[in-house]
Amino acid sequence: IKKQQQDVLGFLEANKIEFEEKDIAANEENRKWMRENVPEDSRPASGNPLPPRLFNDSRYLGDYNAFFEARENNAVYAFLGLTAPPGSKVGEHLPTLSL
Repeated sequence: IKKQQQDVLGFLEANKIEFEEKDIAANEENRKWMRENVPEDSRPASGNPLPPRLFNDSRYLGDYNAFFEARENNAVYAFLGLTAPPGSKVGEHLPTLSL
């Protein structure tokens, strides 16, 4: 989990994509918010959804695997619901990352 979190954070920071980080380990309110906002069809069969999970405001975007696939397809801005900057390969709210 930690490696995936660092991977997402590193990508967002390297590409100067602003985001709000919600630490679910240290904050019960953030943990509850994440669990309530992950759709039923995106939850594991048993247990609670694990981070990292990405949101745009309260709209659920996906988990690490969805982020990784978007990155591999040069579609991260579309995945995050953001407008790609001029000159990028892919063509406003801050994404929220639940860690």
